Amino acid sequence: MTQTTDTPASAEEQKPVSDRVPGRVLGRVLGRRRGRVHRAWFVAAVTFVTIIGAAAFRSLPGLLIDPLHQEFGWSRGTIGAAVSINLALYGLTAPFAAALMDRFGIRRVVAVALTVISVGSLLTVWMTAAWQLLLYWGLLVGLGSGSMALAFAATVTNRWFTTRRGLVSGILTAASASGQLIFLPLLSWLVTRHDWRPAAVTVALAALAVVPFVWLLLRDHPADVGQKPYGATEFVPKPDPVRGAARRTLRVLFSAVRTGPFWLLAGTFAICGASTNGLVQTHFVPAAHDHGMPITAAASLLAVIGVFDVVGTIASGWFTDRFEPRRLLAVYYALRGVSLLFLPMLLAPSVHPPMIFFIVFYGLDWVATVPPTLALCREQYGEDSAIVFGWVLASHQVGAALVAFLGGMARDAFGTYDLVWYASGALCAAAALMALVIRRRSAVPAPIPAPATA
Repeated sequence: MTQTTDTPASAEEQKPVSDRVPGRVLGRVLGRRRGRVHRAWFVAAVTFVTIIGAAAFRSLPGLLIDPLHQEFGWSRGTIGAAVSINLALYGLTAPFAAALMDRFGIRRVVAVALTVISVGSLLTVWMTAAWQLLLYWGLLVGLGSGSMALAFAATVTNRWFTTRRGLVSGILTAASASGQLIFLPLLSWLVTRHDWRPAAVTVALAALAVVPFVWLLLRDHPADVGQKPYGATEFVPKPDPVRGAARRTLRVLFSAVRTGPFWLLAGTFAICGASTNGLVQTHFVPAAHDHGMPITAAASLLAVIGVFDVVGTIASGWFTDRFEPRRLLAVYYALRGVSLLFLPMLLAPSVHPPMIFFIVFYGLDWVATVPPTLALCREQYGEDSAIVFGWVLASHQVGAALVAFLGGMARDAFGTYDLVWYASGALCAAAALMALVIRRRSAVPAPIPAPATA
């Protein structure tokens, strides 16, 4: 009896998946040799590189405060207001961007967002008034960056992976820190040696350079290449485009706000944003400079935070796949709060061992909160978890925006940032307690559909 071989033709005859997949594509996939790297990992790699390229714009605000203050005479509160608008829009755009990705596809949304970031950053070179900073850096870059927010990573993770989601979300979250590591030393050198305008142009070019990678290499769904999501046992057909993105985004929000876990997740993540993007990323460099530390040295310390952030976030993703995410969040926030309480005593004209210890300790905790927060969103809200996480991220950025603005105001009023460090440490302690009281999901709240996969 002649034995048939596993060829594309025999695989097509079996027809084990949806008729929506062309037979030749399916046959090529099923006929591949075992042991090949799944396409999902290549998509994750492209997403990683994309987020790194887009991270340039997140590295710049803290470096601009002193140069803009000196050149234009704008108060730190005014400059902080532009950063505040940027951070708020970064968060408020994210849930709509997640829905737009369901409607128009990941590639189109991300490519347009990167272009908007590039245009907004480039226009700042010719600004002469404070309202232009609010418009270019606050509005345009804020809208573009919101579409490149962590909801992008959440969408890719949810579509392409059914297992290893915690690890993948940790890796993609770490991409932002990797971008900070790459761009902060370069941008600080440019600001110090050649003024802030070349740094703004560098940000614009970095965002624009990533667009071809997104358009040519990124794919919206595993079904586009005839594959199952990584770890899935069955083929998942590509869903039809979801129309009414804004309506769906608001519907998911109205359903989620009727549940207690949403407010706890949003509250803890608001404190997360206040104690990272809003505080350290925006005000650490000028605060260190107040104590006599050179801008390049302070920016290098932020870059070192990025090094350990990569390690801490990937490790957090690994932990999230194995341990209770609520307890992980409580530990992360408690440790962050303790470190911030000690920071005012460590700032000095030079870098000394206790400051290095703070940088390492704080860096490991920087965005380690993201993988367990994503896991809790998936647990509570199933298929709409990416949009819910977008709203939770919005609270993160609102918290960051408030502290970016209030931190600048406090510096103008008191001549020091000490009060802001202490207040943020106390908020982190409150976040640790809030994380512990998030209840396990007993049923998915209606009308949000139950998750299709574990």
